[in-house]
Amino acid sequence: MQAFKKLTSTAVPLPIEDVDTDQIIPARFLKATTREGFGDNLFRDWRYNADGTPKADFVLNNPVYQGDILVAGRNFGCGSSREHAAWALTDYGFRVVVSSFFADIFRGNSLNNGLLPVQVSEDFLHQIFTAAEKNPNAKFTVDLAAQTFTIEDTDAVFEFEIDSYKKMCMMNGYDDIDYLLSVKDEIEAFEQRQVGVF
Repeated sequence: MQAFKKLTSTAVPLPIEDVDTDQIIPARFLKATTREGFGDNLFRDWRYNADGTPKADFVLNNPVYQGDILVAGRNFGCGSSREHAAWALTDYGFRVVVSSFFADIFRGNSLNNGLLPVQVSEDFLHQIFTAAEKNPNAKFTVDLAAQTFTIEDTDAVFEFEIDSYKKMCMMNGYDDIDYLLSVKDEIEAFEQRQVGVF
């Protein structure tokens, strides 16, 4: 995984509530077993018409909005537990997704795949949407070490929560196996101390 420490970017606003994983990546695209290529079908049924032409009114097809941060309505990532939803978002290029509530399994899948889910209050989410819609070039800063999300135009700051282990993994670019390898010497030393104990 790519290490994540601090990011300043514009944002893509998706003010829709209850976005489920089938809307993020429809089930018919789950045949692949590697993570690459899922971004092409991110929000497929919202992005494209039946003939494959882009829908002009969908935000990902609007060149005005760009950035590494997706800002979504409440209850993002609900529905089935497919890990492919996180794969699709990261493959498209998002590093952060912001909402006022995430489904637990989606949150876990995101953290395991280098996508930072930042949960904020309803009021602060509204402030982010307002800033992004007022100025598509508005910048936002996510500081994982400080656990803060800042709206640069207004200097408004929200302190978000994250599991300490997952925070450490994201800051170092570790998945669970990488973490175990990083403490291999400690594990081996512990095992040596146990010889003859039992």
